[in-house]
Amino acid sequence: MLLTLIILGLAALIGTSESRTSCFGNINNVDTTGASCKTSTQEGLRYCGVPASEKIAEKDLNNMKKYKTIIKSTGQKKCVDPAVIAALISRESHAGTLLKGGWGDNGNAFGLMQVDKNHHNIVGQWNGEDHLLHATQILIDKIKKIQKKFPRWSMEQQLKGGISAYNGGEGNVRSYDKMDVGTPGDDYANDVVARAKFYKKNGY
Repeated sequence: MLLTLIILGLAALIGTSESRTSCFGNINNVDTTGASCKTSTQEGLRYCGVPASEKIAEKDLNNMKKYKTIIKSTGQKKCVDPAVIAALISRESHAGTLLKGGWGDNGNAFGLMQVDKNHHNIVGQWNGEDHLLHATQILIDKIKKIQKKFPRWSMEQQLKGGISAYNGGEGNVRSYDKMDVGTPGDDYANDVVARAKFYKKNGY
């Protein structure tokens, strides 16, 4: 009995892996329509929606494995689901394969998570953990701004809004249903959420 209490106490003190990466909601509970037909077409697919997002994420899965350790470490340190980080990496740089010397967007965005040099400092190596920690903190800041802007939204809705704001800024998020209007493909958060659910199923 005493041993059981000690074990339970330690578990509560340490917390589960899930609890240390879910401070901003459960990605599996976030609704999504997946990739728009515009995004899907650009990716060479003839179908849209969640299946398209999953296929795009699957294409990046092998390259993503290179960064799995630092993705999971960043998730633990920032209490953000590693699957969300992986999904952002997939959407922003196709796991680094779109980058030239670590840069994308005509030399304006840096690293796996494409931090805009015009709005943020550049931290670390393009494929290193310091970069992921910095970019994930930017995501967290966006989520917190959405929390203040829409306090009545559920935690999962605020998470989705923060993901959209990571790309388009919190000012672009005016309503829940149309938060992605104005983002590339008009689907940023919906696509990222669908990809995140795929990565969640694949060990992230």
